[in-house]
Amino acid sequence: MRFLTWAIRLALFLLLLAFAAKNTDPVALRFYFDLAWQAPLVALLLAFFVAGAVVGVAAALGTLLRQRRELQRLRCEAGRRGSAAPDGAPVPPSPAEG
Repeated sequence: MRFLTWAIRLALFLLLLAFAAKNTDPVALRFYFDLAWQAPLVALLLAFFVAGAVVGVAAALGTLLRQRRELQRLRCEAGRRGSAAPDGAPVPPSPAEG
């Protein structure tokens, strides 16, 4: 199974490498006020892919950090309840926050 995974990775890498080699022609990216940036097409595609990935990670980061804080709060709360309860006594559920 491991061999198959590496074979697929190698094939995908070679496919993308061939795509990059075929798209080295310079293209002009035109901005406002007659500003232009001239670079190989594959470099522009890579730059915009990386920029999109960074924006996507930044958008998900807020939610991830909020969930981690809530998990930490719930673990601390559960730890305090577990040590405060007498042996074998059930701990009643807390009322829903609202």
